[in-house]
This record gives sequence, C-alpha cells and structure tokens, in this order.
Amino acid sequence: MSNSDNYLKRFSELPDPARRVWAKSGEEYGHGLLAHLLDVAAVAETILMREPESTRRWAAQALGIYLPSLVRWIAFLAGLHDFGKAIPGFQDKWQEGRQADEARGLAFPQRSLGVTDHACASAALLGEHLNRQGVEQRYWVLHVLQAISAHHGYNFSQIEINRAKPLREPEAWGAARNTIFDVFLAVLAPQGVPEVEALSQPAVQWLAGLTSVADWIGSNPDWFPPGERCDLFTDYYADALWRADEALSAIGWIVNKPLLSDLADADQLIGRILQKPEFGARPLQREGDSLLEGVQGPALLLVEAPMGEGKTELAFLAHLRLQAANQHRGLYLALPTQATGNALFQRAINFLRAFAGETALDMQLVHGGAALNEQVLHLRGIHGAPGESVTSSSWFSQRRRPLLSRYGVGTVDQALFAGLNVKHHFVRLWGLGNRVVVLDEVHAYDTYTSGLITILLRWLKAMGSSVVLMSATLPAKRRADLLRAWDVDVCEIPQLPYPRLLLADNRGLRGATCEARPLPPINLQAVGEDLDSLSACALECLRLGGCGALIVNTVDRAQELYLKLKEQLGSGAKLLLFHARFPADQRGELEREVLASFGADGERPQRALLIATQVAEQSLDIDFDFMLTDLAPVDLILQRAGRLHRHQRPRPDAHQQARLFVAGLSEESLPDLKTTAWGYVYDPYILGRTWALLSRESILHLPQDIDRLVQTVYGDTELPAGLSEIDRDFIEIEAYGDYMGKCQAEQMMATDVAIDPGAEPQLAYSQKLRGYEQGEEGLGLPNSTRLGDDSITLVPIHESTDGWRLTPGGSTFDPDKYPSDALAKALYARQIRVSRKALVKHFQAATVPPAFSEHPLLRHLVPLPLEHGCFRLDRLWLRVDAELGLVYENKDLSSEDEV
Repeated sequence: MSNSDNYLKRFSELPDPARRVWAKSGEEYGHGLLAHLLDVAAVAETILMREPESTRRWAAQALGIYLPSLVRWIAFLAGLHDFGKAIPGFQDKWQEGRQADEARGLAFPQRSLGVTDHACASAALLGEHLNRQGVEQRYWVLHVLQAISAHHGYNFSQIEINRAKPLREPEAWGAARNTIFDVFLAVLAPQGVPEVEALSQPAVQWLAGLTSVADWIGSNPDWFPPGERCDLFTDYYADALWRADEALSAIGWIVNKPLLSDLADADQLIGRILQKPEFGARPLQREGDSLLEGVQGPALLLVEAPMGEGKTELAFLAHLRLQAANQHRGLYLALPTQATGNALFQRAINFLRAFAGETALDMQLVHGGAALNEQVLHLRGIHGAPGESVTSSSWFSQRRRPLLSRYGVGTVDQALFAGLNVKHHFVRLWGLGNRVVVLDEVHAYDTYTSGLITILLRWLKAMGSSVVLMSATLPAKRRADLLRAWDVDVCEIPQLPYPRLLLADNRGLRGATCEARPLPPINLQAVGEDLDSLSACALECLRLGGCGALIVNTVDRAQELYLKLKEQLGSGAKLLLFHARFPADQRGELEREVLASFGADGERPQRALLIATQVAEQSLDIDFDFMLTDLAPVDLILQRAGRLHRHQRPRPDAHQQARLFVAGLSEESLPDLKTTAWGYVYDPYILGRTWALLSRESILHLPQDIDRLVQTVYGDTELPAGLSEIDRDFIEIEAYGDYMGKCQAEQMMATDVAIDPGAEPQLAYSQKLRGYEQGEEGLGLPNSTRLGDDSITLVPIHESTDGWRLTPGGSTFDPDKYPSDALAKALYARQIRVSRKALVKHFQAATVPPAFSEHPLLRHLVPLPLEHGCFRLDRLWLRVDAELGLVYENKDLSSEDEV
C-alpha cells in the first residue's frame, strides 16, 4: 500500500459527514468513528510492541507481511474493525447521533436501515477499499475481514457477510466512508502488500483475538476520553499511542522479558525453583533438562513418571528452557480441577518470585472460583504497589481475559474453550499462542475430553506454543494419540521403560528414561463394598494410630460414612469430610485444613481420618499412613495409592507397612456396580478389568508396577483364569460392547464440537453451532469441555417473613433490590454446583430475582430458597448441613449421584 501526500491532515479539515459519524455515544457528538479507529489501532500496535519478537515473527509469516511492516499492518487491520459503523442502520441506534448526522447531509431512508450489525458490515464494505489500495489476494482479504469482523464474539459466515451491505443507501454515506478510510490509511501508512494468497485458520483467529482485545482497551473512556483530543491526525495518533502505553501498564501488560537470563545448570535452577539452594535436580528433572538442551523450535515434552518424582518442578524448568530458546510469552499450567489448580497456585507464585527480578509479573488463577481465593485477593490488593514482583490484575481476571495474562494456573477447561465455538474463543487462543502450556494429569479424562485435548494440541502447535504433558502413566494408545496430534509419526515412538520422557521438536522425536525413587511396598487387601465393612476397617486402622484416608466414589457414600464413623469415633480422632458439594467458601477452608493436617509442612494429628471423594486424589501433596478406597479404574487407584507413605516421616508401629484396602476387590466375584453407583461414575468395562486383574495382586511395588498394571488393564491382555462365567461374559461381552460404542460416540462428539485448526477459515464454522460456556447465557447451546449431566450453580438462601438471609441468623436483604458489592461477594462465595436432573430442570425454569439477575457477579447463579433450612422438590428434600455440605434426603440411589 502507498500513502498519498495530499490527504487531509486535521479533524477540522474533514467534511462534516465524515467528521460526525459516531462510534461511541455520549455527550454532544460522542466519540467519532475515525478517532475510535485510531485509538484501537494504537492499542494493537502497542500490544505487539510489548510482545516478544517471536510473536511478531510468527504473525509476519502467518499473514505474509514483511516483518518491518508488520506492526503497522496489524494496527491498520485491527483499527478497521468498526468501519461498518458508518452505515444508516447503525447510526440510527443513537437518536442524538442520528440528528447530528442528518444535520450534516446524511439521510436515513427506511430501505437502508435493515442492516444494523456494524461488525458484519465492516467485512461487507472493506473488501473494495482494500482491493482499491492494491491488495489483490482475494482469499487473503476475505480471511482478514472474517477476523476483524468477529470482534463481538463469533466468526461470521460468508452468507452473513454478503447480506451485510446496506441496500440503496444515499451516495453521501459512501463518500463519508471513503474519506474515513483514506485518512486512516494515510495516518497508519502500512507499507507493501501481503505475500500469501490466503490465511490459515490459526492466523485468522490470532488476528481476531488481537482485534477484540485492542477494541476492549481502546473503547474504555477512562483511558481514551471521547472527542478529538488533538486536531492534527498525526498528533492524535501519537496521543493514542501514549494512552495505549499507559493503559497497558495500568492493567499489568508488561514488556515481555524471559525469566531466565543466564545459563545455569539443572541443579542450580531446581534449587531456585524450590527456593532451597541445597537441593539439586532429581533424575527425572536432569533427564528432562538434558532432552531440552539445544531444543529447536516449539516442542512437545511428554513426561510419564510416578507421583512425587518432581514433575511439577520439571515443568517449571522446561518453561525456563523453552522460553529462553523460543521467546515464549509466558506459562499456563492446566489442571483437572479447581482444587488441584488452587494447590499449585502458590507454588507457581513462588516460582515466579524466584525469577522475576525487578519486573512485576501478572499471575492469574483461571477458574470459576478464583474470585474467592485468598491468595488471588491478596495479589490483586498489591497490584501496582512498588517492589512487588508478582501481582494479579483485576482487568485480566474478568471473563475471557485471564489467559491473556502471561502467567496463570487454572483448569484445563479454560484452555479447551479456546477450541470450541463459544464467544470470543479466539481471545483465549491468542493468549495461549506462543506460550508454554502445561497439561497435568492427562490420564484423568474420558474419551470426549481427551479428544478435545488432542485438538487443542494441534491448535497450540500451529500457534507456535510449546507443550508439557504430564501423567503418572498413559495407555499406549493414548500416548500415540497425543504424539500424533503434534504431527509425530507414531512409528518412530521408541519403546522405553518407565519412567519415560519424550521430546518432539524441529529435530524430530527423542526419548529418555531414568531411575525413580522406589516407594515402600504396599500391601493390597480387599474389603467389602458395604458401608459397615468399610467403617469397621477404618476404625480398626485408626485404633492402631496414625492418619488415614477413605476415598469413595460418590458424595452420598462419603456423607453416610462420615456420620457412621463420627458416631463410633466420638472424640477419639480427628475426622474430616471433603467433597465437591460444600459451598465454595467452605470447600476452600476444608481444602486448606486438609493440606494443613496431611501435607508435608502441616501440623499432623496423632490420629485422623479424611473421608473424601475424588477431589483428594489429584495434585494435592498429602500423605497418609493407611488408605481405604472404593474400586476405581486402576490408574486412579494407583493415583490414590501414591498418597500412601508419600513423605519421609515416622510412622506408627502398626503402619510401618503401607496398606491399601480396596472395597469390592475380593476375587470371588465382581461387586455390584449399580447398587454402589460405581458403574455410573466410571466405565463398567474398565472397572471390571481393574477388578479382574488387580484382585490377583497382593503387593504393589511402586513405581515399577504402575506402567505394567495400566498397560494391562487398558490394553488387550487376557483376563486371568478362574473368573466365573457370569463375570467374564459381563466384562468381555456386555461391558466391552458398551465401552467401545461409548468411546466411538465420545470421540465423534469431540470432533463434531471442536473447531478444526486445519480447516479452511470460512468453512471451519459452517457445521459448528454458536454456543456459550456453561454458567452463562448466550446463543445456541452450551458447549461443554466435559460430558455428564447438565448442572446448575445454586446459592443457599434462608427465607424469612422479613426478607432473605445468607445465614439463618444473618441480616436480611431484599431479593428485588440490587445488592451491595459486599453482599454480592458473600452470596457468590456460597455457591454450590449440582447436576441432579430434577434440580437442574426445576431451577433452569425458575424466575431469578433482580438481586441475582442484575448483578454481574451473580447473574449466572440461582438462589436455592430454604425454608426452615430445607428445600423440597416433590419427594426430594435438600438441606445444607454445616458438617456434611448439601444433603439429599428421601431419595433412591441412581445414576444422578454426584462425586
């Protein structure tokens, strides 16, 4: 593109129609369209200049633009996002603005008012302008316009774009747009023309993400006050660049700088990561660091190692090496659950503090309960304070923004939404691009979520990111699927003993293995699946002293066992109950108490028992002298067993030998998977194979047995002799058929719902319905990262004659009035997510009062009205118990039981 020397140089020289077309309503003339385009262009330019050079190199190649011209080109394109506001249908939306337009010669005939979507109109109108300036690549133009027009959340189809040009509008509108475009072009002055014929899908969504973010910031009147702040266009743009710089600094969007500035060896780096200089690298960490030496380009590091071998510290170490080699913009650690994310958050903060130096780094906790986390609230409280190396900006914390921050810990779901057709999914993609993304516990997901993870890997590779995958161990097929998603030829996968590491980068695929610290042998014993047998076994173990865990598969079993054992124990031992059906604030307190009682640095009770569901099985660094567990898939049983004798500490005499009691493991017969509800929580086929193969074991030798047992259960190893014909037929015929059908259906569902990074951009969304994330309202259907029953988030409220109360004796509030922020936060903190079908159906149809529907923090929550502490729905009664959490009463055990 070329820049004419004859363009208008001042706002005061603009023809009145072009000058008064508005972009933002407000006093007098609001904010003019040309001024807004320049504001957003300035933000896009400033963002790119704060990003690492590797981001700009990737974008230059992806968009086919000469690198020295890239920043202005991107600013030019992003700034044009609202060009379609210069149409009658949009200008008609603000009465005062329309009157000002009409006074300056812009007419509003009724036939021209049918097109009102300015974003789609931008795509419809800009093509001819770009062609007129020498951009001849038709598909490049179409793809660019698809990207910048998506800034309100979704990609438009070509059919929608074709319909978005106003019909028979007066010529004055076209003349005004021509003037705005010509001036904007002259001010930005992008040089050259693109050198590729079309854009890839990742390039389109990258540009869409940057455009949306630049628009969010450039539309903030606190940073960009409305009006013509300078008369000269060049002065105005310089002022906009200054304001963009101030805005980005205010929200914590710093100039990129790698954490690692020297060539320290693995021992030194691990010592800094742990903040214990006397500690050196463990064998797993040393082998991983050796694989990463001389890494070329974005890489995939796959780590399979037992619990307690330092995988998390290896992930931090890998980030340092990969960021230094590739100039990655940051790190995101993706965990299976909110609890596991919370547990890792402080460790990630300590890691950043060890390497931040004088640079203040932003850190986000990325999940729905982040607003309740005390560590997050503290970091937000010190944001902007001098001398703080790690803070948390409230701007990044808002919906869809946390992944824009360079550093974060959260759930895998937040990353998976980047590949689904939910609102602004491309903003998440932009944040994850050119980044190190760690996916922990990748064995812990069903076929559907695993399918979404493989598609996410394809996106991350295409967008220049590196990935670290971590697992205790993976079935061989799953390992191959993950590597295939990274374009690895699975025929090249080396056969390595466990523990193993694989690294795929531009040099190809390489592997390594190492020694693992042997854990004490675990004595494996069967116990009856009925509650009496479990409680009797737990009582006997507690009588001998020490701290134990009883992990069951449903909340109901956990609550019943807690009541039974509380009555029998009295005050003889500490008893804790931990599951997902507590109000969020109480669950957070319980999580901290669990870590304080059973963690490495906690004050350990002499005798204690934790009764928990799966919330205690992953990523919590806790240690027990003995353990009881319900039958579960073998990898999860081994995960739970990894909490036995995990830490080096004195043990009671009776628990010198680690013992794991598994309910339902008796080799005489397969337990009833329906009356226990286990078959509704886990796949009966995998449970059956786990029972058949594990019931023949008496001693577990970890870590060496981990890989053997997982490959045996998930592979095609024949079942042992001696099984009854009934059990064998159930596992090999009935359950196997259901399992294969379910896996194929879930894989197909994942493929159907996810956006294909390899698709042609305009076709990628043709069969993907626009959806919304669970917990918000929106178009279409909810897009889920996990399968399961629909759920809803409730807030228990105590009804009284004079109003609603948060607690039975608390102050009243009016549900029809807008709540104070303090009350809203207190209500938000009491949320409980439930998935019982009758409840979900009932509350989805319920009328939500203004106190909830009108407050941004509460609008996705639904009050659960309690009368005398209870809520009744037909034969189902609910109550919120201080010790038990949310309790269902007078119900039959069914597949709707929650974990």
